[in-house]
Amino acid sequence: MKNNDQNIKWYLFDAKGAILGRLATGVSEALRGKKEVTFERNIEPTNKVIVINCQKIAVTGKKEEGKRYYHHSGFHGGIKEIGLKDQRAKDATEIIKTAVKGMLPKNKLITPTLKNLYLYNDDQHPHTTAKFVN
Repeated sequence: MKNNDQNIKWYLFDAKGAILGRLATGVSEALRGKKEVTFERNIEPTNKVIVINCQKIAVTGKKEEGKRYYHHSGFHGGIKEIGLKDQRAKDATEIIKTAVKGMLPKNKLITPTLKNLYLYNDDQHPHTTAKFVN
């Protein structure tokens, strides 16, 4: 069942100076619509979230040098790793996407939920006509 455009709520988060885990928690709650009265865990959420200034996300402690991201190619010995500092230089939006994905439930709704997440490295975004909820 598809919802019409009146039920879509847009949220805008600014990652400038925000702590990674705290921002990811707020984004995942907004994506799923957990604070809404009409929340149901088995219905695909229609909320859309925009995160700007992903390049300027903050982390605490020694995570800038010590945090590692791993992925596997599927072949023997195909594990790859990249540090947080290198990932920020390569594509900072993947840092926030990985953190939010880790906070969502692992079921068939994770893919359509992540499609409602829009990440941008600076403060410019093409969704200028959206009416944002505070």
